[in-house]
Amino acid sequence: MDAFAVALGAGSLEAIKGFRPNFRLSFHFGLFQFFMPIIGWLLGSTFSKYIESVDHWIALSILSIIGIRMIIAALKYEEEKILKDPSKGMTMVMLSVATSIDALAVGLSLAMLEIGIWYPCIIIGIVTAVITLIGLRIGNQLGKKFGKTMEFIGGLILIGIGIKILIQHIS
Repeated sequence: MDAFAVALGAGSLEAIKGFRPNFRLSFHFGLFQFFMPIIGWLLGSTFSKYIESVDHWIALSILSIIGIRMIIAALKYEEEKILKDPSKGMTMVMLSVATSIDALAVGLSLAMLEIGIWYPCIIIGIVTAVITLIGLRIGNQLGKKFGKTMEFIGGLILIGIGIKILIQHIS
């Protein structure tokens, strides 16, 4: 659901149009959701105490930075707009990590329960990629209809997801 919500915001941006950026972002969200549980599973309980103490802060920071950039871009005049394409470079990697960091805990849980990792990870990766693609398409349609307002809302959504992740881990 985090990947879907982020995809709604990213899809509303003018930079996310056409097959390539949509595929790139949905593929990477699915790929990260596939690999994060594997990493958590491999690390096992030895490393979990270190990850659990900071993963929510990392997700909050990444999502807030990108969300604030989207809000600033939405408030600027069209010619001043400089928000990078979120389906490229470090922005894509940061969004992929932020939306999948909780999957480390899923992998850790599967290791503790002695459940095989491959089948769940394949399903998680495919479902995330498809849901992200759907979110991008819906966000694109909303972006066409509502323009800068949708970009602003998308930034708020990213910050809200970061806050939600933080609250879930604190409580």
